[in-house]
Amino acid sequence: MSDADERNNSGRKPLSLGGRSSGTVQQSFARGRQKSVVVEKKRKRPGPAGKDAATGKSSAPLTQKDKARAALAAKAKQLGLSEEELIKRQQAILRARSEQEERAAKQKAEAEARQAREDEERRALEDMRQREKEERQRREDDERRALAEAEAARLAAEQAKIAKPAKKSAPADIEQPEEPSAKTPSRKADKSKDKAERGATEDNRNILESMGGRVKSKKTAPGGDKAQPSRAKEPKRRQGKLTIQNLVEDDEGRQRSLASMRRAREREKQRRSQGGQARDKVAREVVIPEAITVQDLAQRMAERAADVVKYLMTQGQMVRANDMLDADIAELIVEEFGHTVKRVAEADVETGFISDEDPEESKKPRPPVVTVMGHVDHGKTSLLDALRSTDVAAGEAGGITQHIGAYQVVVKSGDKITFLDTPGHAAFSSMRSRGAQATDIVILVVAADDGVMPQTIEAISHAKAANVPMIVAVNKVDKPDADPQKVLQELLQYEVFVEDMGGDVQAVPVSALKKTGLDELVDAINLQAEILELKANPDRSAEGVVIESQIDKGRGPVATCLVKRGALKRGDIVVAGAQWGKVRALVNERGQQMKEAGPSLPAEILGLDGAPEPGEVFAVVDSEARARELVEYRERVKRDKAAAARTGGGASLEQMMAKLKSNEVQELPLLIKADVQGSAEAIIGALEKVGNEEVQAKIVHSGAGGVSESDVLLAQASGSPIFAFNVRANKQARDLAEKEGVEIRYYSVIYDLIDDVKGTLEGMLAPEKRETFIGYAQVLEVFNITKTGRVAGCRVTEGVVKRGCGVRLLRDDTVIHQGHLSTLRRFKDEVPEVRAGTECGMAFENYQDIQVNDVIECFEVEEIQRSL
Repeated sequence: MSDADERNNSGRKPLSLGGRSSGTVQQSFARGRQKSVVVEKKRKRPGPAGKDAATGKSSAPLTQKDKARAALAAKAKQLGLSEEELIKRQQAILRARSEQEERAAKQKAEAEARQAREDEERRALEDMRQREKEERQRREDDERRALAEAEAARLAAEQAKIAKPAKKSAPADIEQPEEPSAKTPSRKADKSKDKAERGATEDNRNILESMGGRVKSKKTAPGGDKAQPSRAKEPKRRQGKLTIQNLVEDDEGRQRSLASMRRAREREKQRRSQGGQARDKVAREVVIPEAITVQDLAQRMAERAADVVKYLMTQGQMVRANDMLDADIAELIVEEFGHTVKRVAEADVETGFISDEDPEESKKPRPPVVTVMGHVDHGKTSLLDALRSTDVAAGEAGGITQHIGAYQVVVKSGDKITFLDTPGHAAFSSMRSRGAQATDIVILVVAADDGVMPQTIEAISHAKAANVPMIVAVNKVDKPDADPQKVLQELLQYEVFVEDMGGDVQAVPVSALKKTGLDELVDAINLQAEILELKANPDRSAEGVVIESQIDKGRGPVATCLVKRGALKRGDIVVAGAQWGKVRALVNERGQQMKEAGPSLPAEILGLDGAPEPGEVFAVVDSEARARELVEYRERVKRDKAAAARTGGGASLEQMMAKLKSNEVQELPLLIKADVQGSAEAIIGALEKVGNEEVQAKIVHSGAGGVSESDVLLAQASGSPIFAFNVRANKQARDLAEKEGVEIRYYSVIYDLIDDVKGTLEGMLAPEKRETFIGYAQVLEVFNITKTGRVAGCRVTEGVVKRGCGVRLLRDDTVIHQGHLSTLRRFKDEVPEVRAGTECGMAFENYQDIQVNDVIECFEVEEIQRSL
């Protein structure tokens, strides 16, 4: 026995390290064997400051947060993700769950609210139906009770009337009955009772029939008072109802319903009211347009359409309610029905579009509208640039203005001035005219070195026609050859009297290049504006004039408008000419959005359904229906005018001759596309002046915007080229034009376009033929030559005769034939010419009647090209 066994036998525990703890574990093996195994676990020795001595790490117990972080890190490692990615995923899952829960809660709340509304509506509907049912039942009970009481009272009165004479005297042939016993009444009493009841029933029937009703009674057999058939003993349909009529008639016939008695009562009331006094007919004032339907006319008269149709049928006209009537027939119908007529024309739809003048107390001062006019290249745009400190002239093709520009300038004093810059080229006369009509003051720009030019004179005429005050700005005074005094003297010829010469027109020398004299020009404008006392009412719907319009590729139709009075706001419904729309945006000349545009303020309007004609008046209307009504009327008038121009025949001889002459005119078809509507209008006006009575340009189509495929197709169908002014064709249009062989010409300067059209028209002109006399010849003898015919033997008496020249055969100084020489021979040889004093042989083309002593006049025809 070892020492260890002895120690164990003594009952003491074996010595071991104190850091270990042991336990017993049962192990199981195959075939039911088991074994107990002692397991010892070594305890770690705590280090200093609570750290493990072996590892040096903290052995303090883990917190809940540390455990969660450790679990998160383990899960992230298991999924192959970083902790941040796992946290983001968990947050996304939580957000999705919360959103789903919120949606479910919201849907549940909506469903509950909807169900509550439906329940409430159902309850309200049921309550309403119940109330209606109770009210209807109450009314029926009241009517039935009142009717029963009335019938009972009336029948009682009738019974009293019948019983009173029967009491006084009885018929002689009837024995007075004896006093019946209490148990068995006599048969005679029963018969008298039945007779009295039948009499009362007959009286009731007569009374009801007099009230307009009808009582249905049982029909008797044809043989007289015979026994009723067995069907009469069957129970009646209304036998269960107890009414006064049942009591009176003893249920012998069909009973009368309550509805029938009500109808009888109503008919009696109507009969009494009509018999007492007839209703007075109301005479109305009926407005009749140029055409109206039968139904509409009847409604305006407050009559039935059937009555109107019936009246027209009596007059021999078979019409229906939807047929149209002219104003004359409608007037006859209205007068026949006792109403008064007010005739209106279709043009009355324009009434109220432009309102009357505003009261003076509502007007407020407004900025002046100044139009800069003058000859081309006299510095109008450059002067405006100097005032605006911008450079617009550099952006214009060829250095000329081809659009009406509208700008508002704030001067040093703080005052606002609206400027309109008009083109000076001759083709833009209509633009200058519009500028003069829309303005308050005209600045006439005259170059000091050029003086008064044709467009200067035209601008003066436009200003005088519009009765607008004028200010003369003598520009380019900085040039060496400038002579401002000469310009002022030239203006005297056109009745423009400046202040220096005793007139009332202000004249200011300026230099747009050196920017001198601008302050004096602004002072002159302000002075003239103070004299005019320009005012407008800004607190009303807007009215104004369209200065220019175009179709922008990105913005659609754009109209540059000048507000004359009122305030134009976004959302207003605007009508301009034959176009209308709701204002979607207001843009000033700098491209900035505006909420509203007041008096004298130019603005671009977006939202119209098309580009209106420049110069058209625009106004704000109150509804879309009013806008459509105006536009439809204007389009209809425009179509009628175009149709009349196409189909209008000559009513007089002069018109018929002019029409026949116009058919001989050669026309050059053209399709014009321009950047703005005003440029297209100016091009058309210039081309109309280019032609003459033989050739002229025919405008197939004109419009604003780029060249599209539809334009190419139209040009191909009409055989016309396309002239594009400051616009281009898109790719599809270019490809289609190349495929169809349509020529597209691009221009940026208007006079280049006009020169090309003019050259083409000149080429179409027939050349001028000029005849030149060259000689005379006298016929001496006539020979018959085989294969040639009659040949004249001649002597040239004057000048020269050339082969192929034109000839006239004169006999007794009368022209017999005019044609050409076919043969000119000297002896047997063909010669080019024969001079005076020489004999020759001549033969005419397609002419044989030549005689001796005839005179042949020879001449040459020269063709000279003509120009327009």
